[in-house]
Amino acid sequence: MNAFIKNFIFIFLSATLFISCSKSNNAPEEKKLDPLEIAITPEIQKQIKTETVSNQDVSETLMIPGRLEAQNLRLAKIGSPINGRVSDIFAGLGDVVKKGQVLARVNSIELTQNQLTLIKATQLIGLKTKAVERAKLLFEADVISKAEMQRIEAELEAVKADFRASKDQLEILGMSEKAIEKLESSGQVNSYGDVISRTNGTVITKVINLGQIVQPEDVLFSVADLSKLWGVAEIPEQQVAFVRKDQDVTIEVPALNKKIQGKIVYEGDIVNPETRTVMVRTEIDNTDLTLKPDMLISMFIQSKKVSKLAIPASAVVRENDRNYVFVQNNPNTFRLREVELGHKDGPLINVLSGVSVGETIVSDGAFHLNSERKKKELE
Repeated sequence: MNAFIKNFIFIFLSATLFISCSKSNNAPEEKKLDPLEIAITPEIQKQIKTETVSNQDVSETLMIPGRLEAQNLRLAKIGSPINGRVSDIFAGLGDVVKKGQVLARVNSIELTQNQLTLIKATQLIGLKTKAVERAKLLFEADVISKAEMQRIEAELEAVKADFRASKDQLEILGMSEKAIEKLESSGQVNSYGDVISRTNGTVITKVINLGQIVQPEDVLFSVADLSKLWGVAEIPEQQVAFVRKDQDVTIEVPALNKKIQGKIVYEGDIVNPETRTVMVRTEIDNTDLTLKPDMLISMFIQSKKVSKLAIPASAVVRENDRNYVFVQNNPNTFRLREVELGHKDGPLINVLSGVSVGETIVSDGAFHLNSERKKKELE
């Protein structure tokens, strides 16, 4: 009896196990969901827009680093008109100066010697003038010959010529006409010559120290009118085709967090053989003098529009430092796909790879759709 019961229990358990396994094998497998896909419900459909990928006219924006410069025609390089030693300095970097203002003073032996020559010539003119007057009287009295009188007159003219030459030389050495007249009348030598600004503007360079020996060819100060500046950039030769004169540009000045609109006023005719670049310039208004020469800038130049594969920037989902768009798989399903993007032009952005012409993407509401996808992934 015990054996019968044991066999019955064994047969019952085996049958139960067989039936259980059969049900398990016959049960349909639950389909795994792709975490990058999302099915579109009627509610979601109301919150998104789609469009077909196509080629569109877009322009490329070149970003070229550059700098601000003083304009050459508004820049004066100033030196000492005489050889000598610097005795006084009256202007420093950043000072605003006027035309004719004294910037420094130089003690010069050369100036002293030329002043003495003028004083001597002035005295000789006085003596020779009296000699001519006396010679005329003697000639009229038939005491001297006409030839003798003419000789004395010629000596006066020679002294006058020396005087004019000395005066011209002093003017070259920087003495004003008023100062020369004072020298003639007083006969007092002044060995100090002035370094004078030749224009209104701001001192932008200063290469002078007290006691320094200077020569006329030395540039001691640069004075510039900074009410207008150049924005200068070097365009790589491969991108020169995108640039033309009178083209609109945007200039950013990072130091001032400032944007300025301008036009290209100059495009170089040659390529720099060392940098393989071409210079371009824009003119920038600086009436308020907030901009400074040598400030760094970024010049943004838009090229001509060309037909390229482009999508709305609103279609792009940024995640983990990568760019994605939702591409339609079937009428009710979209899949997140990685794309490689190029330059942006207004609301459009160039696509280098990842989607093709004719595919349907979510053009608006992609961020919301991605949030819904993440919710489904967590369920």
